[in-house]
Amino acid sequence: MFRKHVRFWAACGMVLFSSGGLRAQQAPAREPLPAPAPESTHGRTGAFPVPGPAKDAATLGSGVRRTMALLATSTPEHRNHVRILFYGQSITEQEWSKQVADDLRRRFPYADLEIENRAIGGFASQLLIRPAEHDLYPFYPDLLIFHVYGANQQYEQIIKSARSRTACEVLMQTDHLTKWPPAAIDPNQDKGMWWDDLMNHHLLPDIAKKYGCGLCDNRSAWSDYLKDNHLEPAALLKDGVHLNAHGNYLMAQLVSRYLVHRPELAVGEPNDLVHIYAPGKEAKWNAGVLEIEFEGNRVDVLPAPGARPGAKATVLIDGKAPGSFEGAYRITRPQPGPWSPLFLSRVDHAAALELEDWTLKLTSISPDGKKWEFEIAGSKTGPDGAGSSDNPFTSKSGRVKIDPAAWFRGSNPPLPNGYEIKWRVLPMFADTYETPKDADVSRENATTVVQGIANTKHILKLTASDPAALPAIIVVRTYKPPVKSD
Repeated sequence: MFRKHVRFWAACGMVLFSSGGLRAQQAPAREPLPAPAPESTHGRTGAFPVPGPAKDAATLGSGVRRTMALLATSTPEHRNHVRILFYGQSITEQEWSKQVADDLRRRFPYADLEIENRAIGGFASQLLIRPAEHDLYPFYPDLLIFHVYGANQQYEQIIKSARSRTACEVLMQTDHLTKWPPAAIDPNQDKGMWWDDLMNHHLLPDIAKKYGCGLCDNRSAWSDYLKDNHLEPAALLKDGVHLNAHGNYLMAQLVSRYLVHRPELAVGEPNDLVHIYAPGKEAKWNAGVLEIEFEGNRVDVLPAPGARPGAKATVLIDGKAPGSFEGAYRITRPQPGPWSPLFLSRVDHAAALELEDWTLKLTSISPDGKKWEFEIAGSKTGPDGAGSSDNPFTSKSGRVKIDPAAWFRGSNPPLPNGYEIKWRVLPMFADTYETPKDADVSRENATTVVQGIANTKHILKLTASDPAALPAIIVVRTYKPPVKSD
């Protein structure tokens, strides 16, 4: 039953207001309505009526302008690489996300799309905030499509972290309708409906406005669709919460029609997330050395047409190798994953990381299976200490730190002694850049030379191994998250 609960407000001691409180919402300025996205035919059987025109059509495409421009301007000769992440819980795991992905591939056949769905069923915001450390921020999507139930404070923190640790755009979604709301909601009689109304009509719009996100108002459109077609909410559901085929179709239609290219939004929507330093102009070599001052937390280097395959350059950021920055390493989601007998949802660290593999091994389990002891070892660090599930743990080297709240037993089969959990530490840097060999010249072939450094001003320095091989044929692209972290 846990996985089917949609709001965890009672169990989480919900906090009702964001740090800024409820703010008055201003109606969007009237703008020319965008042309609707071509209707998806993925999975159509002719059984489902098409949704009517969007009542909020003037907002479509807002908050996702850069992503949609990259998709719309891709050509056979230059296929922009666009990374999209679906994230949330079981609703986001459903078929509609695949339909949206297929629709984007159909509408933008020349875009080089990388689409992943890392949603975790049953993980409301207060749970999802932990594995997001491994799933979301290192992936560094161009677009995050996000829906999750749960506490609003953790929801807001995930959005804030996405906008302060990556330069991604975010499309938030309000909840679909599972039952008709009453004309007047009495919070003393129906706290769940009261909370849903507060979250969807106040808190989510407030968060979207605060962090410059797009907001797909599924809830209002869902209600209109049901009324237009004389349907009850249960007609689009398979178990009272999750979507059936009809519900998946409608969800995909609503999200897909939001994802439209709106060039006119450039007038009122700032978009300095990414800066490109063109070869021979902003990116100029001097005696085999290229220096660029930039602001942000990620740098990609791309070969321009005519680049010599295999040409190399050493990379320095602020005079240091990228691998010397603590933030330029990522920890993979520990395995076995969610809903295994025992899932470790987050691993932190208190000391600089090494590129290595880690193993945590259970050495004893209490008779009721609620407590356990463990030991850990790294492939380079070696044996690194032992701990217990009910106490904070920091390894001897400081390279592993585990909060007791990070343990998750979603199912309860007996835990055997020797049960193992594994994760890896991987690089988000390249100390040496090398132009690709035998590459498809229509693709970007970008190399991320550093990611995860402080979102401040830095100096990039490339020094060519062979000065004759690199000048004027390198493109540098930097990423600046729009929100400053605390």
